[in-house]
Amino acid sequence: MEEVVVLIVGAGPAGLAVSNCLSHLSIPNIVLEREDCSASLWRKRSYDRLTVHLAKEFCSLPYMPHASSSSTFMPRKCFIEYIDSYISRFGIEPRYCRSVEAASYLENEGKWKVEARNTSTQEKEVYGAQFLVVATGENSEGFIPELPGLDGFEGKIIHSSEYKSGKDYENKEVLVVGCGNSGMEISYDLSNFGARTSIVIRNPFHVLNKEMIYIGMLLSKYVAMTIADVVTTFIGKLWYGDLTKYGIRRPTKGPFQLKVATGKTPVIDVGTVKKIQSGDIKVLPEIVRINGNDVMFENSVVKRFDGIIFATGYMSTANYWLKDYKYIMNKDGMPKYPWPHHWKGENNIYCAGFSKEGLAGIARDSVAIANDINEILDGIEGKIKVN
Repeated sequence: MEEVVVLIVGAGPAGLAVSNCLSHLSIPNIVLEREDCSASLWRKRSYDRLTVHLAKEFCSLPYMPHASSSSTFMPRKCFIEYIDSYISRFGIEPRYCRSVEAASYLENEGKWKVEARNTSTQEKEVYGAQFLVVATGENSEGFIPELPGLDGFEGKIIHSSEYKSGKDYENKEVLVVGCGNSGMEISYDLSNFGARTSIVIRNPFHVLNKEMIYIGMLLSKYVAMTIADVVTTFIGKLWYGDLTKYGIRRPTKGPFQLKVATGKTPVIDVGTVKKIQSGDIKVLPEIVRINGNDVMFENSVVKRFDGIIFATGYMSTANYWLKDYKYIMNKDGMPKYPWPHHWKGENNIYCAGFSKEGLAGIARDSVAIANDINEILDGIEGKIKVN
């Protein structure tokens, strides 16, 4: 058994940020990552045209703000370069190809026993950690809902995490299920590549563009959230007009209040709304059933599709391996304690990247976790702040 002060599971932005914050406090740590690279969600499971939806000043990790020369809204490639620079600059050395199979708390010894499989050599590794940080995040595994007849669909079915671009869908009938940011942007991309695109929209959501979100986030630094909501909602209505006739309904709560209350983010429009208004993208209600390639909808419309792309979100997989999850997680693998106390559990276990606040939440969680571990080890001195 290899003994370590802090063991971090996951080398996405959250795991890297926690490792760096700990290292700045001279606290030894090891990062385990099941993939062969860091930030695998960004590298392997993101579509080509993806950009960071928020301005760069809200998307940096501790100790390294984005360069002044970088784009305000960073393309995926630039953000990956930022992650690589972060790893290199701070000397973070994740152990890749380590699939954690079990983690349990040894009460008699007061430490965490973590078993991992080195998928390159198939050797088993065992770690004993004083502190355990779960940094596998909210988006570990794509979620596809069960639908009547889906298993008999004769076309192509993928989750949005597998989607790269619309170039393979030209002249095909494609249904996108899910109207969050991924679903709306994938619909736009499909249409640009000549696919005959439809999207299922069931629930109300806010539609804003990046500039509107930027204004709202700047405002929220200085005024009450309710005022930021009123301003951004007013601008959104002024810009887009009444979208109900196109199947898009706005929630009663403002975009920032809704984000805090439910974790649901507004849709940041990249041009999808204009295509919906022009009829290039068709809006359809809830699916009732699927029969072969035919899909029946709640309004009794039946359409034939060549492919279905599910942009229906993700699930946490932490509980697959975290045997004593009850100390920090609920049965769904999400924090059992409400924000802002979500990041700390019992018996020296923490979670990073589960705040539903994106990269800004990751930065805050990382600093809080490192501070707390430092206080336990060395008292209350040496607190750090995000630059």
